[in-house]
Amino acid sequence: MRTEWIAQRQGQANVSQMHYARQGLITEEMTYVAQRENLPAELIRDEVARGRMIIPANINHPNLEPMAIGIASKCKVNANIGASPNSSDIAEEVEKLHLAVKYGADTLMDLSTGGGDLDKIRTAIIQNSPIPIGTVPIYQALESVHGNIEQLTPDDFLHIIEKHAQQGVDYMTIHAGILIEHLPLVRDRITGIVSRGGGILARWMLHHHQQNPLYTHFDDIIEIFKKYDVSFSLGDSLRPGCLHDATDAAQLAELKTLGELTRKAWEHDVQVMVEGPGHVPMDQIDDNVKKQMAECSEAPFYVLGPLVTDIAAGYDHISSAIGAALAGWSGAAMLCYVTPKEHLGLPNAEDVRQGLIAYKIAAHAADIARHRPGARDRDDQMSHARYNFDWNRQFELSLDPERAKEYHDETLPADIYKTAEFCSMCGPKFCPMQTKVDADALTELEKFLAQSATAKETAPV
Repeated sequence: MRTEWIAQRQGQANVSQMHYARQGLITEEMTYVAQRENLPAELIRDEVARGRMIIPANINHPNLEPMAIGIASKCKVNANIGASPNSSDIAEEVEKLHLAVKYGADTLMDLSTGGGDLDKIRTAIIQNSPIPIGTVPIYQALESVHGNIEQLTPDDFLHIIEKHAQQGVDYMTIHAGILIEHLPLVRDRITGIVSRGGGILARWMLHHHQQNPLYTHFDDIIEIFKKYDVSFSLGDSLRPGCLHDATDAAQLAELKTLGELTRKAWEHDVQVMVEGPGHVPMDQIDDNVKKQMAECSEAPFYVLGPLVTDIAAGYDHISSAIGAALAGWSGAAMLCYVTPKEHLGLPNAEDVRQGLIAYKIAAHAADIARHRPGARDRDDQMSHARYNFDWNRQFELSLDPERAKEYHDETLPADIYKTAEFCSMCGPKFCPMQTKVDADALTELEKFLAQSATAKETAPV
């Protein structure tokens, strides 16, 4: 799709969507996004120029179908996949990608840490993906030195980052906000540092007594991102890993640094979104979103959950979807899904399905609450289908049509029941929606009620 669009930009020093937007240009990607979002193209351009919206679209990802992440657009959902040293290969990861796309993922992060040739796995994912792909390059940097964190150098990080950019990665989690002076702030936490990338950098800084190399070499990363139009996903290395640690000094100190880095990237017209918590009590979620908007000048907020309780092991897709819906309503632009296996193990295909559907519900609920254009249209169509007992249309409009049909057919499998005016809940005699109130009958009733009221008023006391 984008081959011709990209060809026009060859040889330019900065090919970011923000760069073109700030020149007053509406790119083909912006036009495509405007159509998908049912928004004016000029509004898309303005939001990208301001930094409140990003269009992750690496010039080396030509099969990408452009999408937007921002407060003006629909709330998006990210899915995570990835090979580990103990599990997975190229075919399995590509299958996970197809599954994620099938169930509605808007973006996908490849979090591979082993299990094969990481470059080949990533290339296969990008070549097969119509949605933006994100990565965490520090994982491969660590793998390149065989897990010996202390041996990592700034050049190791930069080499891997540029390799990912060349391959076509659309956005990268860069843990540049955790500083050496932040580390003592985790002393009173229950769960310390729960970010893998944050933990790697913390150990590096504790060993070398030097500042975070991703922070000191942030300008070098900017130069790489400009060449390929890679978007920053600024990692929250100090996100809370439990309710006790939410909104503490460590988290807020890093958030302030992420705001500084956001504005530094914008000085070079590089797109940015900011990652957020984590585990947060319900009553703190809105304040967390508002704090991010204030500190990061309204750059899109990309949140993991947040989980609103720590005791839902096996059901964390539900616990976190509750928090995600609230965060989306408050203004989070993208939600990172959580599966039922969170904290317990590597998710399988069914876990991915459940996690994604839970988050599609959360994102859609947020879109309705924020009155985004057309957000409720599908809900109203579903309501008409229910009232008309149009079962096949109800299946079609569901977020998970296969599951909806499966549950209906579990008790009423025969085709004749697809036209029946009841389901197995109420049966044929007790469904209240069988009571079709005729307009003429209502008119007659209104006349009767008016006459009755008049008669009462004129009756002698």
